[in-house]
Amino acid sequence: MALSMKASTNSPKPNFLIGENYHLSLKQSMEDLLAETHKKTPNFSGFIDKFHSLMQAKVDPPLESIWVYTALSFRSRNFEKGDPLNRLSIINDLFQLVSSCSSPCNSSKSIALLAPIVFEVYKLVVEVLGKDSRKVNKRIKSLVEVIIGYISMCCCKGFSEESENIDMDLVIPVEDLVSIWIDRNVNLQSLLPLVSNEICGMISERGFNVNYLAGVVMVEAFLLKLCLDLRIGIEGIVLEKELKSWAVASISSFHNFYFFEMLMRMLLQPALPVTALVVSLQRLIILNSLYLFLLFYYVFCVLRQTAR
Repeated sequence: MALSMKASTNSPKPNFLIGENYHLSLKQSMEDLLAETHKKTPNFSGFIDKFHSLMQAKVDPPLESIWVYTALSFRSRNFEKGDPLNRLSIINDLFQLVSSCSSPCNSSKSIALLAPIVFEVYKLVVEVLGKDSRKVNKRIKSLVEVIIGYISMCCCKGFSEESENIDMDLVIPVEDLVSIWIDRNVNLQSLLPLVSNEICGMISERGFNVNYLAGVVMVEAFLLKLCLDLRIGIEGIVLEKELKSWAVASISSFHNFYFFEMLMRMLLQPALPVTALVVSLQRLIILNSLYLFLLFYYVFCVLRQTAR
């Protein structure tokens, strides 16, 4: 059964969820949920309706309401152990749910909400590593390409410095939001395994900046696609052509400065977290590909400026 938005059966009265009452209700609901996670046998069933109501009460729902509602809906699904295609299907359902719930939101928030989806894709990529799974890798790559296409579409909404390049006041720490998806005893790095500790640290230290998290999601999706290209045998001239296409698309679509800043920062690190997803001979290809991508990006930027 696919994940989908449901009609709430136990919704607070609409006139209650306005103004300060809404903020207090969201904060209290988050605190109640976190308290439930500490129990030996937590029961999250009642929280799905509660967060669905909080999400539906706003034209532009808070990130937390969509984050929690989709997390609880996802966790309510049963996974068939040892069946990566079943898991991939559920991840695809999750992507459809998140994109539907975030459709009224601005570009940065819509992209930032993809972080748990990219994490679930990453886990699946790790799970099939070293197995004879070319078919599965192709299917995963197809989903990653759909996600990247969605990111490009979100970017077409346009970024506004006033509304998007600012810190967000979350009702709970970002680490607590992460724990709703993974575990109580994890940090932000666990949810964002394809970027460095330095990049994750900036999210915690600077205050939660939704535009920055959106940039992280873009980087992770790009790196996953690069790894999956290598896994299914796309190398050499074909890979170079893809990188050129990516560079052109990035200039016209990915209007997020952090995306390029993070790639530059990662290349200054002694090792890339993403290289754990490929065999040793492919790690150098990834490094060369990232340098090549940034070179293409720089050249295309110069050419575009010259043409003006």
